[in-house]
Amino acid sequence: MHTSSSKSHSFIRGFSLVEMMACVSIIGIIAFMAIPSVTRMRGDSERNLAIARAESLNLAQASYIQVRGRTQAALDWTAASSSDSKYTLLRPYLSFAETTLTAYMPSGYTVTFPPSITSMTKVSLTSPTGSIYY
Repeated sequence: MHTSSSKSHSFIRGFSLVEMMACVSIIGIIAFMAIPSVTRMRGDSERNLAIARAESLNLAQASYIQVRGRTQAALDWTAASSSDSKYTLLRPYLSFAETTLTAYMPSGYTVTFPPSITSMTKVSLTSPTGSIYY
């Protein structure tokens, strides 16, 4: 009977401290470069959402005029004294509508409705940094 007397040694090699520090610094550099891009993309997406919602309000105004008729729509619009009451008139014509205008628009963005609905003027959109022309 032949027996093998060779012993197999299995070593588990771990990472050295230098290798771990190199990995951590590489991850830190990547994060340092990525964070401003993520922040800028978030701001851009909020701006695009505000523009899309302002456009939805413009379409809702057109739908409101078509359904109510030009004369009745103008009377209702004039009777609505605040932006929230004008938003309430338009809510049924929006596919997605929060309960208030403040909740509908992204944080920091505001819209101003035109004084007359029959002129078919776009709503004015204002961001934290100024007016947005869309």
